[in-house]
Amino acid sequence: DALVLPTRRLLAILDAIRQHLPAVHRVSSYCLARNLKKKTVAELTQLREAGLAMVYLGAESGDDAVLARVSKGETFDSTRAALDKLGAAGITRSVMILNGLGGQVLSDPHADNSARLANATQPEFLSTLVVSFPTGEARFRAGFPDWEPLDQNGLFREMERFLAQLELRRTVFRSDHA
Repeated sequence: DALVLPTRRLLAILDAIRQHLPAVHRVSSYCLARNLKKKTVAELTQLREAGLAMVYLGAESGDDAVLARVSKGETFDSTRAALDKLGAAGITRSVMILNGLGGQVLSDPHADNSARLANATQPEFLSTLVVSFPTGEARFRAGFPDWEPLDQNGLFREMERFLAQLELRRTVFRSDHA
């Protein structure tokens, strides 16, 4: 997440890219919503004008209960504020939602509130990925002990519920799976 860096440092990096790597046509960054709290729209606009074209923001969920249980450190409101700030600065936003993150217990509110977040912010790109644990579930289960994974039908039902509520105007939607 490069956006954790001070704006002046990011501007220097973008300038160096422009000077020393002229073949680079687009610069993008991952971003945690919390790292935009201290940045103003004017600073983000400067970054866009200096070449930052797109930000990938892993919202993971729009549901506060899911976000709390997975220790994301964000809420619906903090994620929305970050996405709105990026949008106001003219930076293209690509948002990721994790299908299955709410498990069996919170699947419906996860789908409902994730759709609500997408509808409220209208990101330019929206992706769903199926939740996975390449290094194991133990750390995850520490904060969400009643989490039980969705089976394939549960994942499809959650995705259907999410998609049915989307009211997107210009968003490119894609679903990525490992």
